[in-house]
Amino acid sequence: MLEWMPFAESALQVARSELERVLASPGFTRNERLGRFLRFVVEKHLEGRDDEIKEYVVAIEVFGRRPDHDPKQDSIVRTEAGRLRARLSEYYLGDGKDDPVIIELPKGRYVPVLRQSVTTQEPTDPSAGRKHSWRRSWLVCGIACVLLAAGTAVFSRLPHRNAPVSIAVLPLINLSQEPNSDYFADGLTSEIIRDLSIIDGLVVRSQTSSFAFKGNPQNVREAGRQLNADYIIEGSVLRAGEQLRINAQLVRVRDDFPLWSGRYDREFTDVFAIQDEISRGIVDSLRLKLGRGRRRYETSTEAYDLYLRARALPLQTGIIGYDDAIPALEAAIAKDPSFAPAYAGLAAAHAMRSGEFRFDLGDEIVKMRAAAEKAIQLDPLLAEAHSALGMAYARDAKWQESEKSFRRAIELDSSASEPRQNFTLFLLWPLGRLQEALKQLRIAERSDPLSVLVHAGLANVLIAGGRYDEAQIECGKIPETGESECLGRVRLGQGKVDQAIQIFTADLNRGLSAGNQVRGYLGFAYGRAGRREEAEKLEAETPAVNPLNHALIFAGLGDKDRTFEALERAAAGGPFRIGRVLTWPELSLLRGDPRLKTLRRKVGLPE
Repeated sequence: MLEWMPFAESALQVARSELERVLASPGFTRNERLGRFLRFVVEKHLEGRDDEIKEYVVAIEVFGRRPDHDPKQDSIVRTEAGRLRARLSEYYLGDGKDDPVIIELPKGRYVPVLRQSVTTQEPTDPSAGRKHSWRRSWLVCGIACVLLAAGTAVFSRLPHRNAPVSIAVLPLINLSQEPNSDYFADGLTSEIIRDLSIIDGLVVRSQTSSFAFKGNPQNVREAGRQLNADYIIEGSVLRAGEQLRINAQLVRVRDDFPLWSGRYDREFTDVFAIQDEISRGIVDSLRLKLGRGRRRYETSTEAYDLYLRARALPLQTGIIGYDDAIPALEAAIAKDPSFAPAYAGLAAAHAMRSGEFRFDLGDEIVKMRAAAEKAIQLDPLLAEAHSALGMAYARDAKWQESEKSFRRAIELDSSASEPRQNFTLFLLWPLGRLQEALKQLRIAERSDPLSVLVHAGLANVLIAGGRYDEAQIECGKIPETGESECLGRVRLGQGKVDQAIQIFTADLNRGLSAGNQVRGYLGFAYGRAGRREEAEKLEAETPAVNPLNHALIFAGLGDKDRTFEALERAAAGGPFRIGRVLTWPELSLLRGDPRLKTLRRKVGLPE
């Protein structure tokens, strides 16, 4: 049996002709609902979107169920699937017995199978039989050739297989006169990046790299070079109350040639339509398939404005922006309780805070899990929601569930760097799967080449693996607030303790100790250098809010007992936080100590 695949145009025409032939038969014209069901699953399959043919999605898209539909309580899809299988069987035993292609819906599945029809009827006239058999053989052979040729052709020319088109969206220039209105242009830029990231054949540079150019204009060729992009989208946004003016253009990097431009003077209520039109303009200009689109949300202007404000905050103020984003996201949800992206953003914000000792960690995990699960319930194809749920599972030491969620997020949006970063930060690195962590971060680096978080992650994982020369290269790609701490750790690993002390001391004197552990690393270095009194004095002066600083200083002094005591206090940070800490080479003196197994078991890490 030959199963159907995403094909070139000739094979698609054969398949669609068969679909229309079946739908035109009396058994389907009399039952519009079954016809709608069949059309939905076949067309999704022919477009290569099998991941959308799920019971929950079918219930909403075909049978009009609400977003809070529970398949366990409402079996409409399973019931109608049984009727559809029976109706297809009746058709191919009757009107469709001579059709060259057969559409089937295998039991227990909703993804259809299209296969060649093979006749088994014996003709009464031998000569007619030979003639009929000869024609049938050529017909079957022809269909098989079409399938093979179509499959070969499509996979040889699809951009995402061999020649993906790389594209970057520069931050939209804010032309509005209203104070504090940058958030709207920044949030809209992020939304356009996300819309483009799930278009077949496009590899979109992530927002953290694109926003490196905010307020720092570059010519298109230079921006394209730094972002390693073939095409650049640039533009501006002017908002005056409820009126919007958005200008955008697509420029080919190699010769600064504008391929497409669009100007939109609309009401703010049309912002979703504008985003769709921008995506379609780019797709048409590059001759790509639109492919799987993000769900088109219909929400209030107030909710969307709050959501864009929340999305822009981490871009503008760094990790502290997640604290400020939470009230805005909660307000957006209050305006529209069915807006899935707001729940996903809320879950991610709580996840980013869940490893910080300054928060009630139990409260954070309850909120992050609830928000992530609600986002997926509302939109099961939202990558951010699956990534957020992966973080929540990791915080609960549910490693298998966490990995499944992260991989689903990556599958849904393979261009985005954030799911790969989170997969590394919350699971691969804490579990000591350093090679896999490096692989994911290198892929993230290709779509996010200027991301500080990606390069910091690479540096940390390389240090954990003892690859200090490689880590030093990554340190050089981090801003000064983190570069010196990174470089100091490299010097420690290289045995250049005096140089490390100089770097950490300069960090503290200049107030650049944003990495939270600078005091701990300095105390560790003092202990390694034999400067015990200075190490003890620094430990006594170090605030108790972050026990990891104390653990580092005690480790530098070679004091296992006090190191374990400090780590016990840090255990509230959760399994992913402690898992990362235990990969630090500075804590290598603990390896082999039976108390290490006890600590790992306590926080939920595998032994």
